[in-house]
Amino acid sequence: MIIRWTYAFADRPADRLAEARAFWTAVTGTRPSEPRGERGEFATLLPDGADACVKLQGVAEGDGGAHPDLCTDDVRELIATARALGAGTVADHGDWAVLRSPGGQLFCAVPWHGETVRPPVVAGSRLDQVCLDIPPSAYDTETAFWAGLTGWEHRAGSRPEFQVLEPPAGLPVRLLLQRLDEERPASAHLDLACADIAAVRARHEELGAVAVRRGAHWTVLRDPAGGTYCLTGRNPETGGLPAAAQGSGFE
Repeated sequence: MIIRWTYAFADRPADRLAEARAFWTAVTGTRPSEPRGERGEFATLLPDGADACVKLQGVAEGDGGAHPDLCTDDVRELIATARALGAGTVADHGDWAVLRSPGGQLFCAVPWHGETVRPPVVAGSRLDQVCLDIPPSAYDTETAFWAGLTGWEHRAGSRPEFQVLEPPAGLPVRLLLQRLDEERPASAHLDLACADIAAVRARHEELGAVAVRRGAHWTVLRDPAGGTYCLTGRNPETGGLPAAAQGSGFE
């Protein structure tokens, strides 16, 4: 199974989609596509001179969160592989499908449309990671599922609660698997790699984000639509931690 491209989806309440669109286009240096879907609930964030890798969805229920889209030449094969590894089908639309991992995380299998050019770093940051927040009871199962489904390089993170799935060079969005401290439903959030967290945080706050808490090498923020995400102290070109942070902070 070859995953040819990856998208990070920001899921936000439908009645706050305009706020999410304004914020995320600003921080990623993109412009919104025309709305799609029966209720205009989908939009792609379009960069200049590169291929998109971030999308927005307005959800009718709940606070939203995030999910990955996996693009492939053979959607039916990807669906079959996911199901064989323990996923369930939520909605099958023929040429694409919504699935649920064994631990309860939604994701989509979608056709590849020839995307190859990763968007550039914008104002010192790049949205390059979907972090899957997994309860302890499901962590081993989820790790095995996502590693098996993607076939990506699987390595330990910089702390015991993190494992990284690193895609081949050129793919724009990787997966971080985080083991939670408590039992609660699986969820996901977006991460941005930042050359200077403080500078990026200040810019995001000017655009309406609110700081929630700080960690050793990351800061949790809440966007104007109410969704939480992280600024992480990683190289926005490579996604890697600086040498001084290896083994002591956030992957």
